[in-house]
Amino acid sequence: MRLGDRERCIIRTAAAEVFGPEARVLLFGSRVDDTRRGGDIDLLIHLDGSSDNADMMALAEKRVRYLVMLEKAMGERKIDLITALPGDDRAIVGIATATGVEL
Repeated sequence: MRLGDRERCIIRTAAAEVFGPEARVLLFGSRVDDTRRGGDIDLLIHLDGSSDNADMMALAEKRVRYLVMLEKAMGERKIDLITALPGDDRAIVGIATATGVEL
């Protein structure tokens, strides 16, 4: 995994603060492969089904707040963020879940 301890801590802590302590964060994509170089940070956050997370407007605001927190703490980085509620059957969620590493 090509993320340092500090970066992993920032990502997890910010997710818990913004999305709640039940949020599970997975890193997937090229950053999981130690033999590769560069690449953006691909994150999947599994959310609980709380009404606040199910409200699309509130969820959009949380996503922006989360990305702003990461940028302030880690500097400007290319981060791709996917959020998934229970039952989300999008292909990208399945791939990220199957290949990702929980932070």
